[in-house]
Amino acid sequence: MTVLGAPAHRELPATARQSVPEPAVVAVRDLSVAYGENAVLTGVDLDLFGGEMVALLGASGSGKSTLMKSLTGFAPITGGSAVVDGHELRGLRGRELRAVRAGVGQVFQQFNLIPRLSVLTNVLAGCLHRTGPVSALGHFPAKERRRALELLDRVGIAHKAQDPARSLSGGQQQRVAIARALMQQPRVLLADEPVASLDPRLADSVLGLLRDIAVGDGIPVLVSLHVVDLALVHSDRVVGLRDGRVILSGRPGELDTARLLELYSDEEDPDVDDL
Repeated sequence: MTVLGAPAHRELPATARQSVPEPAVVAVRDLSVAYGENAVLTGVDLDLFGGEMVALLGASGSGKSTLMKSLTGFAPITGGSAVVDGHELRGLRGRELRAVRAGVGQVFQQFNLIPRLSVLTNVLAGCLHRTGPVSALGHFPAKERRRALELLDRVGIAHKAQDPARSLSGGQQQRVAIARALMQQPRVLLADEPVASLDPRLADSVLGLLRDIAVGDGIPVLVSLHVVDLALVHSDRVVGLRDGRVILSGRPGELDTARLLELYSDEEDPDVDDL
């Protein structure tokens, strides 16, 4: 597995004990992704640091999901580099790629739970990569079961541990999905439109939980969103994609309405009510 020697760094706060800059957990440089002749991403640069939540904005088809897939090796990197936790993904295969993927927690719009299984078993699925084939039959070590229950308590639904996943509301299912991702003990968390199917109150709650995880666990959380207002309220930084290129990047207070509108200028009815 290739380990690069010079990732991007961010200066730590003056109160931090470390005397050296903090390395980026994810470092993307001049990244291109193409499917045959169809270029989806071109020249993308992105750094993600521990303890921050970064919102990824852009119209449908701008490349947000593809960028996330590139960070797990599920999109064909055709140029540049994508380094996750010190490991270059381009060209990575087999066991080495699976090891990197195990360190990337993912949360999706559709939750991707197994409806008939209990909430607890769905969370335990997040540790299958380290517990082996016996656990695939439902035999999980006691320490993993304790960890899963602790995570369910953390996301506020420990009382639902034995209920089938299908009996939960959408917001509750997304919390189970977040607990499952944390069960991986991830180095980075990717959330692809995690609140698209939730009402505004639940969306705020779930994004608040993701922000707490970033800070509390010291890991970067990259969340793709379509509602600008949610990004401005909940993120430390905003990165905007248009036609597969990064056209803006900055802290919420640094971005004005005109720049944000550029992301959606091709949409017939862009969702900009909250700008």
